[in-house]
Amino acid sequence: ARCQCKMAPSERKNCGYPGISADECRKAGCCFNNSVAGVPWCFAPKPKKVKKVCPTNPQARVNCGFPGISAEDCERKGCCFRAQPAGVPWCFYHHMVEE
Repeated sequence: ARCQCKMAPSERKNCGYPGISADECRKAGCCFNNSVAGVPWCFAPKPKKVKKVCPTNPQARVNCGFPGISAEDCERKGCCFRAQPAGVPWCFYHHMVEE
């Protein structure tokens, strides 16, 4: 993503070799910008930002507990707890989504 390549030239970490082309750099999953001399032109992107969210679709829940687990025990395990609807896990894992 473009936003992963937006950084100060001084923050760039080399991701290529001397003389690498823009195409080869991008094929390697790196960012390319040759507008500033003296810094890497092919550089590592910023890590993707992800956050943990509790899935809203009950069918997407992946069980994290056991029948009868309390909300406190579920959340102590680091999982989501929703005591509804019937027939799906009430204690379930988070989903990771990109911001």
